Amino acid sequence: MSTFTLRRVALVTGAAQGMGKAIAIRLARDGLDVAISDLPAKTEALDEVAKAVEEAGGKAAVFTGDVSKEEDVKSMVEGTANTLGGFNVMVANAGIGPACSFLEETASGFNRTMAINGLSVFLCFKYAAKKIIELGHGEGRLVAASSLAGKMAYPGFTGYNASKFAMRGVVQTAALELGPHGITANAYAPGMLLLRALQYVLICGGEGTIDTPLTRSEEVSTQIDLPAIAATLPMRRVGLPGDIAALVSYLASVESSYVTGQTITIDGGWRVD
Repeated sequence: MSTFTLRRVALVTGAAQGMGKAIAIRLARDGLDVAISDLPAKTEALDEVAKAVEEAGGKAAVFTGDVSKEEDVKSMVEGTANTLGGFNVMVANAGIGPACSFLEETASGFNRTMAINGLSVFLCFKYAAKKIIELGHGEGRLVAASSLAGKMAYPGFTGYNASKFAMRGVVQTAALELGPHGITANAYAPGMLLLRALQYVLICGGEGTIDTPLTRSEEVSTQIDLPAIAATLPMRRVGLPGDIAALVSYLASVESSYVTGQTITIDGGWRVD
């Protein structure tokens, strides 16, 4: 009797840097083959992540596109299944974190943030679930990037707060409807991460992605006192991409089959439930 088993396959969006990169590499170490995606401008960075995935033991595939565009998401999912021979795990990690006060927010800015942070999760979950059901390779895992701002709003982040609350509704609905197919849907809600400090902790605003790592020059220029920030947390340190990747590793695993519909806080005890 053959003992051959199909390797599980994951697609991680927003994987050119930060949390997405750490998640992709961790899943490869867990024994998955991993497709990664991000915007076309980040192709060079994606290629470097693909090398790291392969060094970690997984096969890699690279895709580019806009996760707020339906055809791009469909193409990523189809490409992943065709290139890596299956589809089991979707990690909808891509997102943005622009800062804007309630009275200064514009309709176009609000809609853009909702599309990239909210609509994208719906599209990624929908087409991943359809592919998982079509292939019938076993249980599926849908995981998305939320935020503490999706549980409690923060001033100065109007569109971001709304988008993270909205995507939690998508996660919960997916969990309720897809459970009979053996598919779970969950999200991770990071708190104070080093790579989010400019936009999220200190409310310094700006565009870019929410998980762009800080450089030392940025830390100095914005007078970020990391030891002081860490001292306010029970664990006495700010979070790292690897902390998020460890949680996603579990949520993407076969062992997490009884966890669904949850948005799990990972913040070193900053906000306790």
